[in-house]
Amino acid sequence: MPEPRFRRRKEDRPQEITEAALTAFAEKGYAATRVDDVAKRAGVSKGLLYLYFKTKEDLFKAVIRSFVVPRIDALTTIIDNSEMSAEEFLRGPFFEFARTLPGSHISILIRLMIAEGPKHPDLLQFYWDNVVSRGLGAISELLERGVQQGEFRRSAVNELPHLFAMPVLFSVVFRSLFEKQCPDTDKLIGAQLDLLIAHMKGDVA
Repeated sequence: MPEPRFRRRKEDRPQEITEAALTAFAEKGYAATRVDDVAKRAGVSKGLLYLYFKTKEDLFKAVIRSFVVPRIDALTTIIDNSEMSAEEFLRGPFFEFARTLPGSHISILIRLMIAEGPKHPDLLQFYWDNVVSRGLGAISELLERGVQQGEFRRSAVNELPHLFAMPVLFSVVFRSLFEKQCPDTDKLIGAQLDLLIAHMKGDVA
């Protein structure tokens, strides 16, 4: 039997609150979610929640730090320490990373950023600084390594690491709109990788 919330360790509470917040944001959106809703889901008082997170914006940022930033950190660390060739990395660890995103917690936050980000520019900037720019930077580093090692030719792809994120973003959007009609997202991401790698190797114009 799970331990009652009030008996759990104090250090577990922030994680419990961010998990409750993610569920609430997913169901109601950022603007419509109230701090009261999150507190009730987490089984804590609103006053206790405010001890950890001063504003709803702080809470949303904590959700990003909890569920998204660790994935970016892990990808960056693997790239920095991997002895694989750039192509091997793209077809291996990167593909595994990318294929899990459309059905993950990250997809919830991507949908929220698309739907409500323009109305909350501070949150959008936070997501850019802590997630998007770091992810694109990691891919750029990998592509540059491929050029330096003679695997790839230098091309516009080096300046547009966004091309590797596009099938993931498309999959998240398409699945949210047309779940029954959504194509196989693994094939979609894999096909884009094949095309980009072939281009960088000079196999296609």
